Amino acid sequence: MTIRCVIPADGATDAARSEANASGHRFDDQRQWQASLALRFEADARDTSDGGRTITRLTRRRHHGPLRVQRPFYPEGRHGCCHVYLLHPPGGLVSGDALQIEAEVEEGAHVLLTTPAAAKLYKADRNGVAWGQHTHLKVADGATLEWLPQETLAFNGSRGEQTTTLELAGSARCLGWEVLALGRPVGELPFVSGHLEQRFRLTRDGKPVWIERQSLDPLHPRFSGRWGQGGCSVQATLWAVGLEDEAAAIEALREALPASPRWAVTRREGVLLLRYLGHERNEAWALCQQAWQLLRPLMTGLEAQVPRIWLT
Repeated sequence: MTIRCVIPADGATDAARSEANASGHRFDDQRQWQASLALRFEADARDTSDGGRTITRLTRRRHHGPLRVQRPFYPEGRHGCCHVYLLHPPGGLVSGDALQIEAEVEEGAHVLLTTPAAAKLYKADRNGVAWGQHTHLKVADGATLEWLPQETLAFNGSRGEQTTTLELAGSARCLGWEVLALGRPVGELPFVSGHLEQRFRLTRDGKPVWIERQSLDPLHPRFSGRWGQGGCSVQATLWAVGLEDEAAAIEALREALPASPRWAVTRREGVLLLRYLGHERNEAWALCQQAWQLLRPLMTGLEAQVPRIWLT
């Protein structure tokens, strides 16, 4: 079988461009590359060989395009938290990419979702076509989700929208973070053009408890102003919902984490929020990991088990 790929160069005829579009690949301002992943986790109590303890199982896995998961891991024991790695083989988002990630955690299940490497947001094409990544997480009453993706690296000129929607029911618990680094300071390639928009929405039983929208535009005064981004190239947000004593957790964080003006912690409407704003990606990651290791036992009664993929 012969596979022919038509790639129209600058100045290509309309016929050649139409042929390329017909093959499923667009090169104009309407280009789009879709991928989706839908997961469901359930607490399975059918195995009664060990006192009827439940096992969290991945019971549904649907995907389209380059989004996958590896088999579930149980580093905390067969009846412990289910660790799953989200895979996006291209390793980054380019103009036209449209990723949809959905995960449902049913009653009694405990899941930790992470990624094998940092996500990269590449420079937009000559048409300025944006990318999009939309994550929708649903956690049922009595379930626990840990959303711990590795950091996101936005290269100069990247354009896109990233949304995270968390729907919690009843006594659902959720601990997660987002770490974002702008530009490539080591290569002296700062983030001086492009536009990123981040949206967070967290609800409990349908009631909004945390809604946030952030626009990152290096040409806007907010980006360099002390009242906004302050010229910082790295930011992180960690959240925890379901702590029994939020005030005590905040004091524990303040005592355990290294004192620095680059981070702060607060709580509102049952959501503990830790923020970092600075210039060191490793510092932001280490801060979030240390905070997670402290908060996880307070929330779940279980010591933090670092995913193996972080150590490779």
